[in-house]
Amino acid sequence: MPANAHTRTYDAVIVGGGHNGLVAAAYLARAGRSVLVLERLDHTGGAAVSTRPFAGVDARLSRYSYLVSLLPQKIVRDLALDFRVRARTVSSYTPAERDGRPTGLLVGGGEQRTREAFARLTGGEREYAAWQRFYGRTAHVAERVFPTLTEPLPSRDELRRRIDDETAWRALFEEPIGVAVEENFADDLVRGVVLTDALIGTFADAHDPSLVQNRCFLYHVIGGGTGAWDVPVGGMGALTDALAAAARSAGAVIATGHEAVRIATDGQTAEVTYRTADGEGVAAARHVLVNASPQELAVLTGDPSPEPAEGAQLKVNMLLTRLPKLRDPAVDPREAFAGTFHIAEGYRQLATAHAQAAAGELPATPPSEIYCHSLTDPTILGPDLAARGYQTLTLFGLHTPARLFDRDNDTVREELLKATLAQLDAHLAEPLADCLATDADGRPCIEAKTPLDLERDLRLPGGNIFHRALSWPYAQQDTGRWGVETRHPNVLLCGAGAVRGGGVSGVPGHNAAMAVLETTA
Repeated sequence: MPANAHTRTYDAVIVGGGHNGLVAAAYLARAGRSVLVLERLDHTGGAAVSTRPFAGVDARLSRYSYLVSLLPQKIVRDLALDFRVRARTVSSYTPAERDGRPTGLLVGGGEQRTREAFARLTGGEREYAAWQRFYGRTAHVAERVFPTLTEPLPSRDELRRRIDDETAWRALFEEPIGVAVEENFADDLVRGVVLTDALIGTFADAHDPSLVQNRCFLYHVIGGGTGAWDVPVGGMGALTDALAAAARSAGAVIATGHEAVRIATDGQTAEVTYRTADGEGVAAARHVLVNASPQELAVLTGDPSPEPAEGAQLKVNMLLTRLPKLRDPAVDPREAFAGTFHIAEGYRQLATAHAQAAAGELPATPPSEIYCHSLTDPTILGPDLAARGYQTLTLFGLHTPARLFDRDNDTVREELLKATLAQLDAHLAEPLADCLATDADGRPCIEAKTPLDLERDLRLPGGNIFHRALSWPYAQQDTGRWGVETRHPNVLLCGAGAVRGGGVSGVPGHNAAMAVLETTA
């Protein structure tokens, strides 16, 4: 497929300037390859960006993706990224009411503090001991599995041997995660806190026979080899800014406002047609790496589209003048909001919410989790806001599949937001509305995004933050050596829909770059 006279030729063209595309660009350019990145928006970063969403307010929020766990330090080191994360002082806090009094479960602040919190909630030592055993096992799995994410895909048997714990293998890889949760824990609230890691961005029941919830759980507990979820210093945009700088300094060309509309390939060379405000252009390359969903890849290549994907989350960004007071007198708000603040996430509550949503109804008690980035990293706030005690809150709502918003996205969004905040207010000593800041136009500093909003803004299929159901981190039929291969030998998928994709990890970008370098060494 020879290039015409008006076509520029590169070793690799990367479609999409999200974080995975930038990782691939930086690796390939540092290896001496000529690289062009085509990004349809006027900025890079995709879903891993920081923005000032509230008019006239100097608060730079991680707008879509919030925390970092799956990004290997290997990528940070290899690309010499100017990027850091900070650990949260508390893992989580879950408010509850027991015997008519407000209480809660605080995980973090040291082993003794956590042990006392379990005893206060459950009245004994059993649940804490079970927690220690269970997460000791997941820590072992994390230590063995996480390093494989940037290696060629192991076989299922190889990964099983590497884990070398049959109890953990059965619990995570073979039986629905609900079995392990119920076998290990007796308290409904503790069970719910454990289960949430299986449901972030995934619409499933604890006992779903497909085990999609197990795959979600696995990726949430293996990050960094420890399972810790950290705060990106400077916001998520600091990562993608560092990646773009690394790619450019290595020689990659990043063209924003350039939307790829077609990929033509004969398996040896390819041409990517793109559209700009001034018309169309064509770039030729030996390899094309697509940092977009499998659905978008099919549109670009003209291949049959894969099964539809569906997201199931509500994302809410807020700016507060102060943290609200809690009904639970034993926990300071600065401690409770320092980790993941769980709302309506008891085990039975999660099951009921899923059943209601599966039946086409909004959950009557919407579950969600809240993160306060600014407690760990106040640099995202302007100096004046920080001095006055302002704080950011980002909320991730569960069990709200895209289908629920089809009838009227705007109306359902408002209904769901109202119901979700009511669940939070039930555990506060003052209404959250009293703590909301206002923007330059006097409007409350709060915005909500449904799966349909994410599909419109970011082209996430059905609003699915993983692009499609997460995959096991081992080789299966047709996964290829690196998990990024497609039916076209020189077209690779380097987005979240690749095997071992999902989350802010850079893993698919790294693996696609490695696949290219192996074939062109």
